[in-house]
Amino acid sequence: MNTMPIVDHRIYTIRLRKMNEFIEVFDALAMPILLETLGHPLGFYTSFVGPQNQFVHLWGYESLAEYERRSQLRDSHPGFAAYLKASEPFIVAQETRLIRATTLSKSMG
Repeated sequence: MNTMPIVDHRIYTIRLRKMNEFIEVFDALAMPILLETLGHPLGFYTSFVGPQNQFVHLWGYESLAEYERRSQLRDSHPGFAAYLKASEPFIVAQETRLIRATTLSKSMG
């Protein structure tokens, strides 16, 4: 059960038949940087019902200030530009949402 008050909910729409290639690039180039700067994710998912070719990842934060601080660390990491360049041919669209826990979800733990 997630206990983080704020969750960064990201959805990347990947080019048709390019999901495996995107995941390889993400795993090799982004994951080491993300683990160093954002910490451990809440999870990774791919769509199989509804909109297709979507890669979803979730990251939890204690506060908006923590989200902003850790995002700045990620964006300024010297290796992050290489990931952005390598992943660009695979990504059609990106959605980023910040969602927050409700009292109901906090009481479920």
